[in-house]
Amino acid sequence: MTFTAQVLTLYPEMFPGPLGISLAGRALSEGIWSCSPVSIRDFATDRHRTVDDTPAGGGAGMVLRADIVARAVDHALAQRPDLPVLAMTPRGQPITQARVRALAQGPGATILCGRFEGFDERLFDARPIEQVSMGDIILSGGEMGALMLLDACIRLLPGVMGAASSGDEESFESGLLEYPHYTRPALWEGRTIPEVLRSGDHAKIAAWRKQRAEDDTRLRRPDLWERHIGVRDQSPSGAQRMKKD
Repeated sequence: MTFTAQVLTLYPEMFPGPLGISLAGRALSEGIWSCSPVSIRDFATDRHRTVDDTPAGGGAGMVLRADIVARAVDHALAQRPDLPVLAMTPRGQPITQARVRALAQGPGATILCGRFEGFDERLFDARPIEQVSMGDIILSGGEMGALMLLDACIRLLPGVMGAASSGDEESFESGLLEYPHYTRPALWEGRTIPEVLRSGDHAKIAAWRKQRAEDDTRLRRPDLWERHIGVRDQSPSGAQRMKKD
């Protein structure tokens, strides 16, 4: 099954962009995934192909019109009604690796890229659109976020990465940051590879990696650590275990 990416954007020439090279580019040429950019301006009705207007209530910037964007969304849904529609917006739910993996296991996605001050909110009341964010940052438009999201999905598609297990032990897959990596030379600028990694003892190596993943997550991402602890301390029935003092 080919993973299909429909991208609704004011700048269709940005796609596939960097996804046309390296692993994603090879997968694209092999038909593992396909990219179908659609220009939102094609659904404007005036000769200037206007897609935005001033914000109601005043303020800076412009807002993408609900009527025009909705026509683009309706077109995408008519083409592929089986694809979920995701809008790239800083007001959206932060994307997670679990959501990425779920998308990668499906038929693809229609991704709606915002610009200017964003979308007329009525669009989300009227159409089945999932609002997502790639993090607590502001970009010039949703296209860069869409490229990030697609890259995260494409690399998980069967046949894209060399080994089927390549993505299994990476950051966020287990709710933790990934353990640190080392390679040759064994001695570099007076720094050595940890002895345990050169021991050949796979049990000790696994224990070291697990401990480092937990330590680094606790220090660098206390938000992830708190969620991890919450999941770890939950019983199969969903009840929290009693913690000993």
